[in-house]
Amino acid sequence: MQSTPLNFDYQSTTPCLNEVVEVMRPYWDESWGNPSSRQNLLGIHASAAIGLARDKISNCLNVQPKHVVFTSGATEANNLALLGYARAKAYEKGEPGHIITLSTEHHAVLDPLRQLRREGFQVTELGPNPDGLLSLERLNDAFQHNTFLASIMLANNEIGVIQPLSLIAQLCRDRGVLLHSDAAQAFGCVPLNPHTLGLDLMSISAHKMYGPKGIGALIIKDHIPLQPLQWGGGQEFGLRPGTIPVPLAVGMAKAAELACQDQEIRNLYLKNLRDQFWCGLTNNLENISLNGSFNHRLPHNLNITIHGVQGNRLHRELKSLISCSSGSACSQGSPSHVLLALGLNLKEASASLRLSLGRFTTSKEVATAIEHISRVVNKLRE
Repeated sequence: MQSTPLNFDYQSTTPCLNEVVEVMRPYWDESWGNPSSRQNLLGIHASAAIGLARDKISNCLNVQPKHVVFTSGATEANNLALLGYARAKAYEKGEPGHIITLSTEHHAVLDPLRQLRREGFQVTELGPNPDGLLSLERLNDAFQHNTFLASIMLANNEIGVIQPLSLIAQLCRDRGVLLHSDAAQAFGCVPLNPHTLGLDLMSISAHKMYGPKGIGALIIKDHIPLQPLQWGGGQEFGLRPGTIPVPLAVGMAKAAELACQDQEIRNLYLKNLRDQFWCGLTNNLENISLNGSFNHRLPHNLNITIHGVQGNRLHRELKSLISCSSGSACSQGSPSHVLLALGLNLKEASASLRLSLGRFTTSKEVATAIEHISRVVNKLRE
């Protein structure tokens, strides 16, 4: 038996690339200055490093550097975008308005919106089609006279489906509604230009694209008012006070550069591996189903339900063989709210596997994983 499980949980997080670790290294102990302290050389050097990192990320996204606001990750970026804009808009209008989202969003979007509901805002959580995609007709019917914001994830973190954001953005734009998207799973995996997609606010993270944990950014279009979530220091254009972690920002910029450089070749490689995985499982096993659209999904995502087995036994048997999950890393083992929204029942959702591949995955590992899953499923079905 192999000593360590095969890694098929790259959508949960990714390892730092060696190139990323190397560019961060000097900023831990040599160039350790505070980027806000521009009265000394260490601080000036650190400030320049932050500026360069902001430039590199903005170049990858075809936005201006001033549009990139560093945060601790996509979760904070989501909170700043949703809470910040909603509260600013309510202050301007004198009353809370209406927000639209999708019930399959990450909890980093759903939970801030549910907080806004407690503050008096109306929030509509639309259910997806059975393939995980948002119905444009359903979205069109959901707009109200006081709708001012919509938040739709570009690529789902569990089933990998890619939403038709440009079409969604057009519906929003026709009604004067701002569109936010959690693009943490998409950045570095699909071509991403917020202006082309019609996005006003976009959240990204470094650790999903082989960068460091603890750093992300909110991309903000010009002239969008946001109330900060904290105060004290005025950093990041007054929106996110606190000392910016220079090594992490530098690492994020390097990870973004590398992801954009080989994106097309990597996507083709991962898609071929993903197709190998799916074909191998369907050839070996009966009564398994794919969750989410096959054609409109990330190239490295495979989410399946294995019918006729108990989910807790399935995951227990696979645990020493394959690192994977039944849902988001934030679900803490609970049945996936995404799969339930697709119409699966609790038993089916718990007997599902999110298998996500990465740039280090090999064809041999996929073949071995097919063997492991097939053997375990046949054993459990006996």
